[in-house]
Amino acid sequence: MTIFDRALSEVSAGMTLGLGSGRASQQFVRALAARVRDGLAIRGVPTSIETEQLARELHVPLVTLAEAGRLDLTVDGADEVDPAANLIKGYGRALLREKIVAASSRRLIILVGTEKLVPRLGTRGKLPVEIVPFALTLCQRRLRELGCEPVLYERDGQPLPTDNGNYLLDCRIGPLENPEEWQTQARRIPGVVDTGLFLGMADLVLVGDSQTLQWQQDLRPSRAASA
Repeated sequence: MTIFDRALSEVSAGMTLGLGSGRASQQFVRALAARVRDGLAIRGVPTSIETEQLARELHVPLVTLAEAGRLDLTVDGADEVDPAANLIKGYGRALLREKIVAASSRRLIILVGTEKLVPRLGTRGKLPVEIVPFALTLCQRRLRELGCEPVLYERDGQPLPTDNGNYLLDCRIGPLENPEEWQTQARRIPGVVDTGLFLGMADLVLVGDSQTLQWQQDLRPSRAASA
């Protein structure tokens, strides 16, 4: 069994699914499309234009988030996963839509390889932050005051907007002692839309690759206890 097979085992007919962005999510969309061709009736809400294009090419039925309302399940990847299943996402520049779709879902399944497992968030040295373009200078200055170095995401020497028309700052960081406090402080900066910290959002983390499911962490009991 692969991580994609395991994720598909959580999908049943009639569900509305959030479709994540990035390589792992694209592999899941391809596996899901094969099930759709076999007759599985589902609807998807993509978290990026790239995922939307792929899903349409594969004839996965899509709806907007407004049409879907509450989603049954979202399947997505992550760039870091700590031992408590807190995440950093956004290396692929889709963090805002990913967070909105995840927050609209009853459950969030995360697909990662072992290289994404870290002892503390920030270990890989980057934390994306999406900002309003008008606030670029202010956000850069205030994020530096939080102890990081914000680097504007560019292509060919020009800022490359996100799917939402915003800018992305890749904040160079070290391991975070208190991710919750860092996120709180960052969100207080006028012009910051959101950060790539996904704290307490994952319900099931599947670790492995296209060959094997190596490990899984099911957070449903602990999430239910804290609800």
